[in-house]
Formats: sequence, C-alpha cells, structure tokens
Amino acid sequence: METFEVDDPRPLADHEVLIDTRGAGVGNWDNIIRYGGWDVGTRPPLALGVEAAGVIKAVGNSPGGFGVGDEVLCHPVPLREQGTWAPLLIAPAGSLAHKPPEIPWPTAAIFPVPALTAEQVVGEALALCGGETLLVHGAGGITGGLIVQLAALRGVDVLATAGPRSADRVRGHGAREVIDYRDPLWPRHATALAKDSIDAVANAAPGGAGAAMTALADGGRLATITPDPPAPTRGISVTAVYVRSDGAQLDRLTALLASRRLSMPTPRCCGLDQAAAALAHVVAGHEASGVAITKAISPS
Repeated sequence: METFEVDDPRPLADHEVLIDTRGAGVGNWDNIIRYGGWDVGTRPPLALGVEAAGVIKAVGNSPGGFGVGDEVLCHPVPLREQGTWAPLLIAPAGSLAHKPPEIPWPTAAIFPVPALTAEQVVGEALALCGGETLLVHGAGGITGGLIVQLAALRGVDVLATAGPRSADRVRGHGAREVIDYRDPLWPRHATALAKDSIDAVANAAPGGAGAAMTALADGGRLATITPDPPAPTRGISVTAVYVRSDGAQLDRLTALLASRRLSMPTPRCCGLDQAAAALAHVVAGHEASGVAITKAISPS
C-alpha cells in the first residue's frame, strides 16, 4: 500500500457531489477491500476508504437537497472512481447526511459505517422490539457498542460480552449485564442471566457467531457482521449483515449522535502518510476508539 497522486475527479454526473474531504475513517473493511474481499464498485488500484466527512465543493444536477458549502458525512458505496482516503471525493447524493456542528470532524469521519451497520442489524435483520432480550457478542468495539445503544433505545433488554477494560463503558451504553468474553463458558453465563430466554443475538466478534448461537433460544434470530455465518439449526434464523449505503438512515443516526442519545469514542487522528501504519494497527486490534485520517487531507 502506498500514497500516490491521481487526476482531479471527472465532471459530476446527475445526483453526484464533489466533497472537500476533512476526515476519512480507517477500518478493518479497508483491509478486506485491499485484498478483494468486498466489491465496492471500483477495481484496484484505488484509494481505500468507504466513509468520510467534508464540505461540498460542487454539485451535479439534482443533488438531492444538498448544496455547495454544506457539511456532510457519508458512506459513498459503490465508489465513484476512488475511495475516501483522498482530498477530493465524488459521492452519490443519496449517501449523504448533514453534519451538525456539534459533531467534530474526526468523529463524523468514523461514524457512517459502524452506525449504518448497527442500525441495519438492530432495525432490519433482527427487527428488535421493546421487551425482547438481545445478546451482543463483541460489544467492546465501535459497531458492537452502537448495537447496544440502538437496542437499548428501543427498550430491549441487552446482555453483552466485552473485555474487562470495556465493561463499564458497555454498561453505560445500556447493557444490563456484561460478560467477560475470555471465559469459555460465556454463552452459558449469558443464558443464565436472561430474564426468560435470549430472543436474538448480534455477533460483532470475528469467529464468534457459532458460539454466540448456542446461547439463543430455539427459533431465535442471529445476525452477524462477520463473514462467517453458521448454518441455521434449532429453527434459528441466521442473517449475515453487509452494510448498505443509506443517506436518510445516516441522517437519522447522526441526529441521535448530535443530541447525545448515541455516543462515540474520540478517534485517534493521523495524516494520509500514516494511513498504512494506522490500518495495520486497526487490523491488529489496537485501535478500539477508531482512527480518522484528518491531517493534510484537505486541499483547502
């Protein structure tokens, strides 16, 4: 992976905008894209990055209510030419959400992918209702933490697994009980802590979906955001969730963040020249608070 110069973006098509990028998120998904595991609509070589925040610099025809000077965030997949690790970005207007002034640029940059993923787990794949019991496996990460928060906002009784250093934070997100994922008997402990039975499981831990499913009641629902869905058994429905771009959905989630009904960690910031090292740290699991490329990314 290397930093390289590319031509200025092509002329804008209908429903497209040009964004002066102020921050771009770094995630495990970038490593998946790098090795061809996620089709983002553009073939390598390409700039990585699938989430960003910035200021609209130009608009094509029918920009969906957005205009020059608007501050926005987005998950612009399928990509138009290049990813978000670049000073200028072409994005479909339908992927955009307005960035409220209360949200700092680095936080806005790392919010779109985990927030959309979490909402698509909670509200779509699992369709959780108040009074149900949800187990979130891998709640210590950003996406897992947002799943806990969104479920709690729906009145769901949330159990979660996390490491000791994350336990208090996960409880603060709304989990009633937090179980140490290092305990090999954690599925049994989760079942014992449920007031009745566990209706649904959200798996955000790599390789953890199979173990998490053992805690589910017969006929329950499992959603996993990792590419290892187990085979359905005991009448359990299994859904692998692959994040989908949705500007309207992102706008609603961003409003929750701005009003402090959702919380996000403060990410570590780095320059574009440090992106490769930052990605390596993320892949190794050393950046639980997230990483945003912000320094020397904007041309203005």
